[in-house]
Amino acid sequence: MRSNIVLWWILAVFFLLVGTAYTVWHILAYPELTGAMSVEWVGTVALFFGMFMSAMVAVYLQRTHKAQGGELPEDILTSDIDDGDPELGEFSPWSWWPLVLAGSAAVFLIGMAVGQFLLPIGVAIFAVAIVGWVYEYYRGHFAR
Repeated sequence: MRSNIVLWWILAVFFLLVGTAYTVWHILAYPELTGAMSVEWVGTVALFFGMFMSAMVAVYLQRTHKAQGGELPEDILTSDIDDGDPELGEFSPWSWWPLVLAGSAAVFLIGMAVGQFLLPIGVAIFAVAIVGWVYEYYRGHFAR
């Protein structure tokens, strides 16, 4: 991750140098446009915004790296899979309710595209799917 932070800072410095050179070059090349200094605003603003965006990504990566307490096992090339193996949560391995929920979303969206008579059917299937998914551990084979 450290190499990514350094690369983003290098990119920000590059855009700063190129934006400055672009602006100065245009002022020196076209002094007769308005009699005074004339800046070509589109290129100047685009290059300096590129610098600001690169710096923003670099600062975000630095703060994230500091908040996570250094290098994670996923960022180290010599680490094993078991080094970064946290508990991610409890998932239902044999649950069919997410598929029913996706089907209800599909019926609802088809109702929006084709005919509005399908909208209440999609909402009804959605309600059944949510209730079934929430209460699946209270009934049947997986009850606790």
